[in-house]
Amino acid sequence: MTPEVAEVERALLALAPEERAAVIHMGLLSLDGAPAEASQDQIDAAWRTEVAGRLDDVIEGRVQLGSFEATRARFVATYPSPRGDR
Repeated sequence: MTPEVAEVERALLALAPEERAAVIHMGLLSLDGAPAEASQDQIDAAWRTEVAGRLDDVIEGRVQLGSFEATRARFVATYPSPRGDR
């Protein structure tokens, strides 16, 4: 870790939890290529478009739905609990 990165990490951890969350959120948005100034309305509209497209895929038979149990088992196999208790 470079000294600059370590300094940023120290500064981030010194922030209040709400401030840390806001900084991390903006950092994650930057990784997705989303504009940092995206308004909540723009974000909501993008999610509505995504959900509508997925719903259309289900209604038009382009995707096959599985049971909750099968989906959960696949999720747990792919993303095991870091504590190992699930």
